[in-house]
Amino acid sequence: MSDADGQLHSGVSATVPVALGDRSYDIIIGRDIVDSAGAEIARRLPGARIAIVTDATVADLHLTTLIDSLDAAGVKHVQIVIKPGEGSKSFATLESVVDSLLEARMERSDAVLAFGGGVVGDLAGFASGIVLRGIHLIQIPTTLLAQVDSSVGGKTGVNTARGKNLVGVFHQPDLVLADAGILDSLPARIFNAGYAEVAKYGLIRDADFFQWLESNWRAVAAGWPEREKAIAIACKGKADIVSEDEREQGRRALLNLGHTFGHALEAVTGYSDRLLHGEAVSIGVVLAFEFSFKLGLCPLEDRRRVEAHFTEVGLPTRIRDIAGDLPDAATLMHHIAHDKKVSQGKLTFILTNGIGDAFIARDIPGDKVEAFLEEQLAK
Repeated sequence: MSDADGQLHSGVSATVPVALGDRSYDIIIGRDIVDSAGAEIARRLPGARIAIVTDATVADLHLTTLIDSLDAAGVKHVQIVIKPGEGSKSFATLESVVDSLLEARMERSDAVLAFGGGVVGDLAGFASGIVLRGIHLIQIPTTLLAQVDSSVGGKTGVNTARGKNLVGVFHQPDLVLADAGILDSLPARIFNAGYAEVAKYGLIRDADFFQWLESNWRAVAAGWPEREKAIAIACKGKADIVSEDEREQGRRALLNLGHTFGHALEAVTGYSDRLLHGEAVSIGVVLAFEFSFKLGLCPLEDRRRVEAHFTEVGLPTRIRDIAGDLPDAATLMHHIAHDKKVSQGKLTFILTNGIGDAFIARDIPGDKVEAFLEEQLAK
């Protein structure tokens, strides 16, 4: 539980601050943090009622532990359980969650607690941002991807038929609790999908971190102390960028390395288990390095290193790795044209001069992108 002063026990290995003025918050990383979550929430939001939003899979595995922690700390709570999977990031599920929050008579001093992976975090975060024009939000992410990416930075949203995350709000959490031990329950495929987002931070602007991952990824996967270190470094990487550019007017766009290609691939595969978000990011990152190489920007050695590392980890790296029929390049271009990073009709990509040296490239000619995709689809 907690010490007399309300602090979490020594299971905490790192605290990463996200500096946003009066909206600043901490990311607390460690082991068995869910067991102590109630005391930390009671200390930071005294008297708040908590609406836990989770999915059926996480509820079966971990909800009892969280409820016991809240009960022990005297925190009142209600539960909202949704169906697992990307299909729940929809207007229909959002409406259901919002209605449940209103039915529970949540007040502005209360909080939504997102307890799950990226789908739950994005959906619950969106609901907390619009109910009563905004109530408190706590993120307890239960996947590696959510711990290092979607739970941090305040992006929330749902998918539409026209694209991923096109409707949402920026709504920062009050607290993020990242329990590294809870990741032990993840299937290998889900864990690996999150690893793509961890490696992304090294590829953006921390070549030393990527090199460290090349040597230590097995320890990260095995749950040794290297896991907490990797999560902390990735979270700090995101926190630094979010602190510089909260609403993605500039440098925050770097966090979308691999996402323009990846989101298009997710759209054409129906936002389904056929291609997980992290797997789409993995393929998208390799495509971004390949495209940068084709444009004469990125050394061949760096492109090969990225693909080799992702392959060694067990991630897909090529469009051909996606099972089933795939669309033509024109269809992929259609989805890329609806991406959030399009500005005044011009394509924006995150390209790279090499590992640790990503940059924002604006006004990329669409014909070059389509020709590149045709080439990749033919492989």
